[in-house]
Amino acid sequence: MKRIEHLGIAVESLETAIPLYEALLNTSCYKQEAVASEGVKTAFFQVGESKIELLEANKPDSPIAKFVAKNGPGFHHVAFEVEDIEAELERLQKAGFQLIHQSPKDGADNKRIAFLHPKATNGLLVELCQEKSA
Repeated sequence: MKRIEHLGIAVESLETAIPLYEALLNTSCYKQEAVASEGVKTAFFQVGESKIELLEANKPDSPIAKFVAKNGPGFHHVAFEVEDIEAELERLQKAGFQLIHQSPKDGADNKRIAFLHPKATNGLLVELCQEKSA
């Protein structure tokens, strides 16, 4: 693992959450993007070497919609940047971690992503991400 790439925060509305986080972090949202496969709209903020990702459900059956319905808005996941996502998934699976994604998929902010199941990480949802090649 190279570093914490971002912290994911589930919100009910990007429209209301973006101004709040812009004021809190004293920086502008640099990117908004929809990820159709996950049923989510995202907004990103750069904070030092890491980022904050806000996630709003845009489908009622999406993982974020279910999370917010169950837990309310708040901290959702931590994402670690990795050098080689396939090798890292293989290493973690061999170490006994339960994977949600057996192979990487396209995510927001030009990343390939995969998640580990929270049952394997003491209740914390962990995302691995790697920058897509140009």
